[in-house]
Amino acid sequence: MNNLIDLSRSISAPPAALTVAYTPILLPMAGRAPLELRVTAPAKGDALPIVLLSHGAGPSKYIPSKDGYAPLAQFWAERGFAVIQPTHGNSLVGGLPQDAPGAPYFWRQRVTEITAILDQLNEVERQGPAIAGRLDHQRIAVAGHSFGGHTVSLLLGARLAGESFADPRIRAGVLLAAPGRGGSDLFAQSAARFPFFDVDFTLMKAPSLVVCGADDAPHFTGRGPEWHADAFYDSPDAQALVTVYGVGHGLGGIAGLDAKETEIEAPESLEATRRLTLAWLRNVLDVDKDTWPAAISSLDGPARTLAKVTLATTP
Repeated sequence: MNNLIDLSRSISAPPAALTVAYTPILLPMAGRAPLELRVTAPAKGDALPIVLLSHGAGPSKYIPSKDGYAPLAQFWAERGFAVIQPTHGNSLVGGLPQDAPGAPYFWRQRVTEITAILDQLNEVERQGPAIAGRLDHQRIAVAGHSFGGHTVSLLLGARLAGESFADPRIRAGVLLAAPGRGGSDLFAQSAARFPFFDVDFTLMKAPSLVVCGADDAPHFTGRGPEWHADAFYDSPDAQALVTVYGVGHGLGGIAGLDAKETEIEAPESLEATRRLTLAWLRNVLDVDKDTWPAAISSLDGPARTLAKVTLATTP
């Protein structure tokens, strides 16, 4: 039940089903405190596809952690996915000490944290009895917002200084308002501060969906909202670009409702983001191949004012 949406209802999505959640699940990490996770999954069903959701580095104290992004994680879980959310090393509330190597961004550690989850999926299930034996370890996607999109791009094969971080266990990924090209595409001060943004998307050879806010105003570059779409145009295996109208970096509220990360709370745009990403995930992870084409077609109707889908051209 959502009295705040109307137009976005034309983008079809399965009805919500009961979920279960476990937090904190603790995974051992060498030489540091355990990694804390939240897992949200359908209460029923087997062979559940998995989405690992990587949070951003926003201004709130708690949203950038396993306890943020409920509007997105809960929506996906209610409709068939097991969503795993780590508290990354850069989190203010539960991350690594600020004098630890790699501080304050811990970009490399963030990648390691995702791979650690993949290494220990059996342990995740052991600590969550209601999901034990119900996760499909062969159908795994990653999704990340903002700085989380940077983490996802590396896991999908984008390279940094020639180094590969790709994990073959990951079948696909969703980049939500992710950073674009670094280096000379950034203001000089930003390029010096964020050298790890200088990634090569041309080697990101895994199916991906790139999602951008039409009114995003990146403060790292003068290029404007299109900067966040670079991964779509550069990656040979990017499948589609979703441009959500009327919203900026927060995409209407995916990180949290009434949160600092949500510069404008836009229920219709948020719902379009949730439904379109869900449809793509259901398609790419072989849940239902018809939902993504149907979602695209729905944007010819009333929902056309909410978003646009640009499909990759076939070589």
